[in-house]
Amino acid sequence: MSTSMLITVIVIAAVLVIALAVGLWMMSRRRHLQNRFGPEYERTVEAEGGRLAAERELRAREERHDDLEIKELPPERRHQYTREWNGVQERFVDRPEGSVDEADELVTRLMRERGYPTEGYSGQLRDLSVEHGRTLQHYRAAHDVKVRSGAGQTTTEELRGAMVHYRSLFEELLSDQRSR
Repeated sequence: MSTSMLITVIVIAAVLVIALAVGLWMMSRRRHLQNRFGPEYERTVEAEGGRLAAERELRAREERHDDLEIKELPPERRHQYTREWNGVQERFVDRPEGSVDEADELVTRLMRERGYPTEGYSGQLRDLSVEHGRTLQHYRAAHDVKVRSGAGQTTTEELRGAMVHYRSLFEELLSDQRSR
């Protein structure tokens, strides 16, 4: 085998090894994002129009989240929030629409106290998605019912469902669990 042929084979082999390494690295990053964001990964792929744009967006969310000062609540604050939540649920019987509004306000207040920015629903979704991506479907469903209830377009059963959805996020935020 000539020297030039040997060099050609080595270069081709090196290019293949590098391509394989890059491919494995990209698959690893994608898997990380899929695991971390859960269903939010596919939702973002659809919203952004492709995997590369979605992955760029999700990594930006991670970077933003890393700058937040998310903190656990002391036990007495968790107990206070639990009492407030129980009150909201008790009032549901007499005031379902008002209770859904209260549940939304309570979740927002809890988010703020934990250290999440609460400027608008879209921002809340973005910031929650990093640690609570699997629970966002509950928050989205609850918020949708809340918005429609303001226009009088919901049934009591839908309002009850919204309370269940809010409770999922509320309990996760309160206990400092992550939905990974």
